[in-house]
Amino acid sequence: MEFSNRIDMTTHGRKRTLVIMAKAPKPGGVKTRLAQSFPDCDVTELYRCLLRDTLTLARSLNGVEIAIMTPQSDVDELTEFVLGEVPVVAQSGEGLVAGLNSVFSRFAADGARGVIAFNSDSPHLPAAALERAFDELAECDVVVGPTHDGGYYMVGANAVHPGLFDNDGMGTSSALDNLMSRVRDLRLSVRIAEPFYDVDVAADLMRLDAELQLFPARAPRTAAWLAEW
Repeated sequence: MEFSNRIDMTTHGRKRTLVIMAKAPKPGGVKTRLAQSFPDCDVTELYRCLLRDTLTLARSLNGVEIAIMTPQSDVDELTEFVLGEVPVVAQSGEGLVAGLNSVFSRFAADGARGVIAFNSDSPHLPAAALERAFDELAECDVVVGPTHDGGYYMVGANAVHPGLFDNDGMGTSSALDNLMSRVRDLRLSVRIAEPFYDVDVAADLMRLDAELQLFPARAPRTAAWLAEW
């Protein structure tokens, strides 16, 4: 599979790859916790905007390869969604833990690149936060970006670390604690990035709406959709 030509080497000799964890934007298949408060059609359209803005954020990074990791069943639809401009890779197995394991086994196996798995619903994250995370991977084994609800919005590594995501508890308030426990068990060095928030529940969406009313350029498609919604 060919990647884009946006390839650069850091001063430490490692390539950089940002892998967006995503699903095909179809009703009932995305942001299921948010769908408990809003109609499926609205949640699906919001997710489309979040994903497009996430891709824009990814493209703004200097010298970073971009890919999308998704369940096998979503590959064709997501490939069409991104118009073939970004490689869409099928994960092995089902669920987020399988997806994360697939990210690093697929992209970090050679040990020659820094790889960050990034969620698809934090396009309002400052690009500098991702740049810093890649820089920190030159000095540690793992970098983690925690969310305020006990999860994490990104995790990065330079190599495959078997067992890193065992008993991860993704999607729960214990996800970060479980990950950090595995980091300690595996005796890996870790850097913690700045805490941030993703959009999982109604309160998160209201917070994002308030932020984008003030700073719409942080996620312009999402801001425009929310303004009309």
